[in-house]
Amino acid sequence: MLPEFLLTETTVREAGTGPEIALGEQQGGTLVLTLGITRIIEQESIDLSIWGSADGTDWGSKPVATFPQKFYCGTYQIIADLSDHADVKFLRVKWALNRWGKGDPKPLFSIYLFAQALRQELRAAGAA
Repeated sequence: MLPEFLLTETTVREAGTGPEIALGEQQGGTLVLTLGITRIIEQESIDLSIWGSADGTDWGSKPVATFPQKFYCGTYQIIADLSDHADVKFLRVKWALNRWGKGDPKPLFSIYLFAQALRQELRAAGAA
């Protein structure tokens, strides 16, 4: 499965959920998750979490990984250790948006989320 986009670049204006992605041989492994925020408007925030499922139907009550709340464009990375979630075969991203202040009350973000195995990330860094 990996490396792969959990969410290709998408413009979002309300809470939502991305497609499910099969983990394949990375099941129970450690992942590097890269969130890219390429477009925003002022006075808004995004909360982004990664959810796991053993069967593609039941996504549990807690995410397997969560990014800290974001307010600005940029590229952000976290490590997701799935060893405590060895039964997880599928991942998907979920986001919630908030907007305050003047102007259009509807938030606007353009985002993407990329996942790759930690070993692949380390090999790429060593080759550079």
